[in-house]
Amino acid sequence: MILHNEPSLSAPQTKKKHFKKTKRFFDVFASLVILIPLLPVMGLILLCVMRDGGPGLFGHQRIGRRGMPFTCLKFRTMRVDGDAVLAELLATDTVARKEWNANRKLIHDPRVTPFGRLLRSTSLDELPQLLNVLRGDMSLVGPRPVTQNELDLYYEPDCARLAYLSVRPGITGPWQVGGRSELSYPKRVALDHQYAEQQSLRTDMLILFRTINVVMRRTGAH
Repeated sequence: MILHNEPSLSAPQTKKKHFKKTKRFFDVFASLVILIPLLPVMGLILLCVMRDGGPGLFGHQRIGRRGMPFTCLKFRTMRVDGDAVLAELLATDTVARKEWNANRKLIHDPRVTPFGRLLRSTSLDELPQLLNVLRGDMSLVGPRPVTQNELDLYYEPDCARLAYLSVRPGITGPWQVGGRSELSYPKRVALDHQYAEQQSLRTDMLILFRTINVVMRRTGAH
């Protein structure tokens, strides 16, 4: 009787598996190191956001690794009637509608509160996503988390979509350090695609250090 051994992983597969484990360990460790001392600051931000009577946190469904949806957390930066404000603007302002259709963002967004603009310009609105990292929804570094609508309509070509679904989306990533909201949508997709295909711990470290500089300078934040 001949026994056949199970096929062993190739060297690239073993290396990739080791990288994923190391990346996940670093995500959890670094998130805890950042989160614990910032809890008082986050509590203060939460109270300030809630002064208008709305919730302090905003959860929006995004698509994560393997196509699994998750609730991406942020401090709320928009008015409680933001959806109605956006709908009215897009129905009456052709310039704003064209900008929205092209980038899924507005430079001068009437939905954003004054305190929300401060949070966005300093990226403090994204601190709750450290909880997403601890839960395994996200990574510290990765592609920008997108909605199902973005993934279906804008994440082209198909190889870019598959690359996005192969990794956890990140709090920061190549587009954040490459220009943020000043980049066109196709350029963001291209940067995220390149990251997913060529990710490494060295790349992650470089992006994290560059993120600090971008946040301090408030480069490209809207």
